[in-house]
Amino acid sequence: MGNGSTPPSSSLPRRARLLGYAGLLPQAAVVALLASGSTWWRFAALSLGYAYAAIILSFLGGMWWGLAASRPDRCPAWVWPVAVAPSLVALATAIPWAVGAAWPGPSLALLGVSLLLSPLVDRRLVAAGVAPGWWMSLRVPLSIGLGLLTLAVAAMG
Repeated sequence: MGNGSTPPSSSLPRRARLLGYAGLLPQAAVVALLASGSTWWRFAALSLGYAYAAIILSFLGGMWWGLAASRPDRCPAWVWPVAVAPSLVALATAIPWAVGAAWPGPSLALLGVSLLLSPLVDRRLVAAGVAPGWWMSLRVPLSIGLGLLTLAVAAMG
């Protein structure tokens, strides 16, 4: 691989692995801050934990859209509306905050569950030949990691 050749489609690129796992650090920091018991940072930590989960869920939809757009010949019709759904879910979870209802616990729980379920879409994208073969080796641990961290933030809220 050091000769400039591209890795085979079944080989997880090193940068994707490193940056992907680094993406768990913001939510892990929120969990650590909440676990510290600091009341000074509590609302800020909950807000940032919510925002990060909502942003990443929207990002997943964008990745699905990008994969579909890069392989329209292989893209099943269901991908397009499914790729839009994460942004709509993220937006819907902001409604309670906007109207002063119970927040962020229920919104964080919905985001956490959505993240945990997202590999179901990824698996179908790989099966359709839209996502690379290494996709699941990254997506599953990241979705489980961020989903569980987000649920932990919800439980601490």
